[in-house]
Amino acid sequence: MAEEKDTIKADQQETADIPKDQENAAEAAETAQAEEQDPAEENVKEAEAVQPDTQEGEEKKEKFSKRKEKKEKRDKKDEKIEELSDQVKRQMAEFDNYRKRTEKEKSHMYEIGAKEVIEKMLPVVDNFERGLASVPETERDDPFVEGMNKIYKQLMTTLDEIGVKPIEAVGGEFDPNLHNAVMHVEDEAFGDNIVAEEFQKGYLYKESVVRHSMVKVAN
Repeated sequence: MAEEKDTIKADQQETADIPKDQENAAEAAETAQAEEQDPAEENVKEAEAVQPDTQEGEEKKEKFSKRKEKKEKRDKKDEKIEELSDQVKRQMAEFDNYRKRTEKEKSHMYEIGAKEVIEKMLPVVDNFERGLASVPETERDDPFVEGMNKIYKQLMTTLDEIGVKPIEAVGGEFDPNLHNAVMHVEDEAFGDNIVAEEFQKGYLYKESVVRHSMVKVAN
């Protein structure tokens, strides 16, 4: 009987120990599961910790990109402004050159036209001078002669005002650019290559010869 009791107690003890073993096993499983979940949780925490840094980096990158884009636009704008400024300067320079060239051409054409008109007027001046020179000394006080002399002086004043001037000849050195030698004379009273006499008066228009003086040159 005693042995049976001991056996029953042992069985009861084993039966009582089963729940404890199950509890221990469950706790061990939970511990193992917790241990298995820890790395994942740590990764999540790390990711959560890294995420703000990543966002900050993205924001900085975006700001840098925007600044770079603005700078590129500003540089392109400045480059375009400089290009347009250069074009305007070139066009202004071309226009200024065109204006100067046109003014020079107009001035040249005007000078040519003026010289042609003056050249046609010079025979009238010559006739005035010949006519007045042929008047006898006794008739120079005649009102008609005085009137003609006044007209001649008025004509010469007008020519002088527009730039027409007679060429100095007699007593000066012969200049082929101003004088036309139609005769040569041996005369010790004059120096070599000096204009001794003027047959026809020459005229200048603004430093340009309208008509050469017709002269006699001493050798």
